[in-house]
Amino acid sequence: MFEDVSVVIRLLAATAAGAALGLPRHLSDKPIGMRTLGLVSLGATMVTVATLRYLPSGADANATARVLQGLLQGLMVGVGFIGAGVILRDTSTNKVHGLTTATTVWIAAALGIACGIADWLVAATGLVLALVILIVLKRFENHVAREPEQN
Repeated sequence: MFEDVSVVIRLLAATAAGAALGLPRHLSDKPIGMRTLGLVSLGATMVTVATLRYLPSGADANATARVLQGLLQGLMVGVGFIGAGVILRDTSTNKVHGLTTATTVWIAAALGIACGIADWLVAATGLVLALVILIVLKRFENHVAREPEQN
């Protein structure tokens, strides 16, 4: 079903997408950066591709859908636990920190899954939108935060 070249392309694309997602985090000196997100995306792709490669060749569409549903659900829940490890609550200020980092880990896994099933449109669009959110909206938030209130 899968040629070896196709598998390598999917793994490389996922690793590059995860690393690209981590670049703005790395440049902002955040706890999870290029290497971690590249590995999360690579791992999600490995699990997805390995599952797809070893489904029985005669499996019907419903059986394949059920296997993928279980895989993806378990994968995303598991990755959620990794992200949850970086969420902290400061009781003195009642503020929560790390939500964007946790969400970025989850997005990296989703990018890996998209690369694993070779849905290049979803992977590329998701990566671009995530980078816009991490870079452009961060600058916008910082700009708005510095604006004095006008009455």
